[in-house]
Amino acid sequence: MFPWIYEFHWSVGHLVFLGLFFSVAAIVATTIVLALRRSRKTLADQGHELIQWKTEFEDLPAAVRVCRHQITGEAKERTCHNEFDCRSCAGHPQFLARRSPALASAQTREECYGVVLPLDRYYHRGHTWVKAEKDGTYTIGLDDFGAKMVGTPDAVELPEVGSTLTANGTGWTMRKRASSLRILAPVDGVVVEQGGADKGWYLRIRTEANEHAFRHLLRGEEIRPWILRELERLEYALSSDKMGLSLADGGELMPEMWKHDPDIDWDGVWGTMLLQA
Repeated sequence: MFPWIYEFHWSVGHLVFLGLFFSVAAIVATTIVLALRRSRKTLADQGHELIQWKTEFEDLPAAVRVCRHQITGEAKERTCHNEFDCRSCAGHPQFLARRSPALASAQTREECYGVVLPLDRYYHRGHTWVKAEKDGTYTIGLDDFGAKMVGTPDAVELPEVGSTLTANGTGWTMRKRASSLRILAPVDGVVVEQGGADKGWYLRIRTEANEHAFRHLLRGEEIRPWILRELERLEYALSSDKMGLSLADGGELMPEMWKHDPDIDWDGVWGTMLLQA
């Protein structure tokens, strides 16, 4: 059937076959090349972070994917289908429009069962926060819930200055015991300074300073019901009765809480609470 095969003869049938064969081969080769070029562009544009997060989000239990407006009581039952990215949600602005104007309050932080969350910043559901600084930059850190649950990390891998962060992508990685914990970035931005656990923050970035850039993050009156729900999630994730009792009946979330029962599957607990399916 091919010219290099013994006893091949040029004929109309063979010409038709060769034309079809090489046409199909050319289409397949072109498709592969285009796919590789698109994949390369996706990687260059940090698109792989969004693909990874979308995949992980779909693997999260339904109870974890509850919409923020169900947590606050604004919706009776509502599941998030936007990977916790309210910037692309058509329903989110409608809920905001129905909210009563916030009353001025002297309260500067929310305290709940040993968790202290300042109200001068935005919170991501993966337990990171972002705060505006006077110089126009934004500081990113791990909230008190996450810090007490994980404790002091054994090692931290931060992105280099100049690196681009993608909201819901990898902010940084922490190593604790045998676990490698992927901490989600709360917003898009470019890293301008590195921090660390000892500084109380991990990254300083530059990003778009507009309301839409932070629409997917929690703040103000949303914080307390969210943390109460997170405490319930944590109790459910803990398999040890001893540890469960320490969180119930008015108990508080303890610093380095893993030390109180190191035999628990903390790798699984940390992954669950930090939204790693």
